[in-house]
Amino acid sequence: MDKLILGRYIPGNSVIHRLDPRSKLVAMFFFILLIFWANNLITNLLLFVFVFTLIFLSKVPLTFFLKGIQSMVFIISFTTLFQLFLTGGGKVLFQFGFIKITEFGLSQAGIIFSRFVLIIFFSTLLTLTTTPLSLSDAVEALLKPLKVFKVPTHEIGLMLSMSLRFVPTLMDDTTRIMNAQRARGVDFGEGTIVQKVKSIIPILIPLFASSFKRADALAIAMEARGYSGGEGRSRYRQLSWKMIDNLAILSIFLIGILLFILKK
Repeated sequence: MDKLILGRYIPGNSVIHRLDPRSKLVAMFFFILLIFWANNLITNLLLFVFVFTLIFLSKVPLTFFLKGIQSMVFIISFTTLFQLFLTGGGKVLFQFGFIKITEFGLSQAGIIFSRFVLIIFFSTLLTLTTTPLSLSDAVEALLKPLKVFKVPTHEIGLMLSMSLRFVPTLMDDTTRIMNAQRARGVDFGEGTIVQKVKSIIPILIPLFASSFKRADALAIAMEARGYSGGEGRSRYRQLSWKMIDNLAILSIFLIGILLFILKK
């Protein structure tokens, strides 16, 4: 469970840490569009160079990003192999019975793999360099125009903040419960599928009980502090859009222009 790094924040004073959270969210939105726009080896290599440059600037150890890959390795492997073996077209590179690998299938598998890795790396960079509270404020600020349509932007931001805050807590609780069950002789890796499913029950029941207790304690704490929604609330920390944020967005558009040139 320690492989899941979603919601974890690593304090720092790097260029990436100092960016306004709104610019990070906007940059992530456009970068994901670029990821799905890139459709060949050169364009994907360009995106990898860009992402690794950001990781270097963030001064966050690469091991944290690799943990993000480890937690998704099954989904990535399944989807990549699905594309590799079941996508036809082009020259046949390998064939064994009904299983065959073609040039187009290999190309598509590589692109799918690259997209997964790029999205995981960029989203991991976002959460590792931005506090959950800052992300909550950024989401609320970006959704502010929707208040005209009575969209509860403050509540949406609050839910996001609490979700990100409690993901690491739930993972720590899960690890603690699993260790306690192992000490009692439970083996989560042995047996048939049915036995493995049954072995999860001793984890889920105390985990749900712990989650409800935490939610109840949080609700009581919010009521005790007089929380009644976002109306009329002031902020201690104000978001500030600086020149560096303009440069961050500009860099995304420059990457987009390079992709457009390389796709021709």
